[in-house]
This record gives sequence, structure tokens and C-alpha cells, in this order.
Amino acid sequence: MRIGLTGGAASTDKIVRQAQKAEAEGFTSLWFAGDVAGDPLAALAVAGRETESIELGTAVLRTYPCHPLLQANRAAAVAEAMGRPGFTLGLGPSHESVIRDVYGLPYDTPGRNTEEYIGIVTALLRGEDVDFRGEEWSTRSDGRMVRVAHDVPVLLSAMSPRMLRVAGECADGTVLWMAPPKVIESRISPAIRSAAERAGRPEPRVVAGLPVAVHDDADEAREAVAATATSYAGMPSYRRVLEEGGASSPADVAVVGDEESVRRQLQGLLGAGATDIWAAIVPVGDDPRASIRRTRTLLSALTAE
Repeated sequence: MRIGLTGGAASTDKIVRQAQKAEAEGFTSLWFAGDVAGDPLAALAVAGRETESIELGTAVLRTYPCHPLLQANRAAAVAEAMGRPGFTLGLGPSHESVIRDVYGLPYDTPGRNTEEYIGIVTALLRGEDVDFRGEEWSTRSDGRMVRVAHDVPVLLSAMSPRMLRVAGECADGTVLWMAPPKVIESRISPAIRSAAERAGRPEPRVVAGLPVAVHDDADEAREAVAATATSYAGMPSYRRVLEEGGASSPADVAVVGDEESVRRQLQGLLGAGATDIWAAIVPVGDDPRASIRRTRTLLSALTAE
């Protein structure tokens, strides 16, 4: 299995150590939120130089606050600084509560905004000149895009039909969070693969992110997930996909249980159409460190299979 973990720490040195440990344990990737350490890109560039093969990705950087030409140049700078392939740029429009209320930016047409943005970024990272005047974004690169030293795959946080089409047509796949396996199988995987096929694009990645906890008491594990996922439960996009999958809260879609149960659930995710698993390990019980070790041990063993 291709299994990655949630990355994140308060300093660059800690992120580097985190990446080195995950690589030593055999994990294929680490995924960093856009607000880790203020901005994860500088830390990822350093961590990439101190590791050999682990994929370091963003899940996700917000599109709205950063012009696509600047975003593409930032990604190219990370790829060059790492000195090796392995950086993946995950992008997404975030949520109205963040973009409007925190950044003070309009969030009236996120679908159109993201479609124009992804089209620009992916073209620039492929080495194309871009002269585009859209309704949301305009770019005239005209020599302002630096050379990309290594390929930088782009994943879009996509769950709606329009976003999945864009992810299949323009990007290299999607990076998901809290999407139930039922929805991945019935709608997400078929939609993105169909869009990629129509556009003559390679088979897209579907990186499925879910909370994971190996614990003998599944109910206690779900309570721990519920305590750490309250912010997601109130966001409209997550509410919609949870309801579509028959879940009432993030705890309902968490991958929890003993080793054999978690193994079956992760295999079910792959069977539903995921190509990669992004595990956000949730500590459970009176000894959180022991709980984390138990979960990491299983996930590491599954990655080696």
C-alpha cells in the first residue's frame, strides 16, 4: 500500500526530523497543511534535501491569497531547493469562512476561480508560457516563470463534480479529506478518471485522507476523533460529502479498530478507487504515545507489503 502521514511541526528542524523518521519507517509521503509553521514550503525544501525518496506534499495550499504565477514560482523554487523529485503541490480554494472572514477576499465563484487558477498553474509548471485573461485571474508570464528543475505534480482538493472535472482534465489527481469510501467508489473515482480519459491525461491519483487509530475499543477511538475534528463538521463541503456517504460526523468515517479491522478498512479504500492513503493518526486512551506507536507500526507494515 502507498500510505502517507499527516506532517506538521512548529519548526523547520522538527519537520526535517519528522520527514526522516517517516522515510526510515517506510512511509511513502507526508502531507502538510497550508498553515503549518506559518508556511510549509521553506521547511519542505529543507526536509527534501535531508531525505532521499519520501514524497513531501501540501494538503493543501490555499489558492485565493496567492496569485497563480507566484504560486507556480514558489513550487518551482521548492523543487529546485530539494534537489530531487518528490515535491507535490496540493491546492484548493479552502472555505468561505477562511477566505472571506480571515483574508477578507470574495468567495462568490470558487468553482470558476479554481478552474482558471489550476489551468494557469499546471501550464506554467509544464514549462508553457501563459497569456490568459480570465474572469477571475489574469496572467502574462512572458519570461517571469523560472525553470522547473523537477516535475511538480499538482493535486486539487476536489469533491464537487466541477472540481473533479478540473482535477482530471488539468491536474494529476485529487487529494481528499473526510471523503467516505462509498462516495469515492460511486462518484469521485469514476468522475475524475472519466475526465482524465476524455482529456487524454494519465491515470489520476486519488489520495484519500482520513483519521486513523488502531485501538481495541472502536467507540472510544471514534470519540477521540470527534474531539479533534469539530472544525470540519461545520464546514459545508465536508458536511455534504459526509451526508452523501451516509455519515453524520467525521467520527463515522474514521478508520478505527484493531489491526485486522484497520487493515480491512484500508484495503476497502483502495478497492473503492483510492490510489494512496493519507493517514491522520489520532491518539486514543490513557497512553497517547503508545496508541500512536501502535498505529504507526501497523501502517508501516502495510506500506511494506
